Amino acid sequence: MNALTVTAPTARPASPTRRLLALGRAETLLLVRNRTALANALLLPIGFVGLFAVLGAVGEDGAPGAAVATSVLVMLLLVALLFVVYYNLTTAYVARREDRVLQRLLTGSTTRVEALLAPALPAVVVILAQLVLGYLAVAVVIEPPGLVNPVLLLVAVLGGAAVLGALAAATAGFSRTVESVQLTTLPVIALVLPFAGMFPTPDAGVLGTVARFTPLRPVSELMALGLTGTDVDGQTLSFVETSGAAALPVAVLVGWTALGVLAARRWMRWAPRR
Repeated sequence: MNALTVTAPTARPASPTRRLLALGRAETLLLVRNRTALANALLLPIGFVGLFAVLGAVGEDGAPGAAVATSVLVMLLLVALLFVVYYNLTTAYVARREDRVLQRLLTGSTTRVEALLAPALPAVVVILAQLVLGYLAVAVVIEPPGLVNPVLLLVAVLGGAAVLGALAAATAGFSRTVESVQLTTLPVIALVLPFAGMFPTPDAGVLGTVARFTPLRPVSELMALGLTGTDVDGQTLSFVETSGAAALPVAVLVGWTALGVLAARRWMRWAPRR
């Protein structure tokens, strides 16, 4: 009698994209279950715009409504990048490292890049949602700033998230505990924020040149180009012209992303600090 051999089907390994989406889905579920964090994330843009309206920022000093609306959206995005991406991701990386989650992920088929990108996915989704809600709010409360080049808005969000996500991984390496993140993130925030475009800075001279090459200033420039077509010299450009003017800000974002990745590879820790 012939023996019949039954071979169980071999499970196909999941592709990197499927692994990343699965990890991102898990991170999103954690965010959704945190009702307070989710409410703050979604209500922030509406409250942010309403605060500026109450304080009389609309039309102040004879500024056009579209220019004020653009300034509000730029500030909204910069605040979201600094705190939703940089601060929250640094906290997430430290918490997962100290809980040995990162170690357990790396013992399987998950790569280091996937382990770092997974917590960043819901953060980027939250920022995009905030920007959409913020745009709707300024359109109602102030004035629609227009959309000269929407592609540059997406580049500003993704480029800024890439820079601060890489810096978050590097900063996590210096953070012993979740509580210490409040201190370890301060140097980057203090150095980046004054030149990001939220506060008036000279556009000419050495200080103005230095500001253009800081991590978040390109985000402000790309937002202004994308919303109103306004470049750093105050000129209004067409769709094609904004694409040319975006070359330098995009190059600066790429350069800072590369530096952030090198810093993350050098200082990111994957095992609990003892």
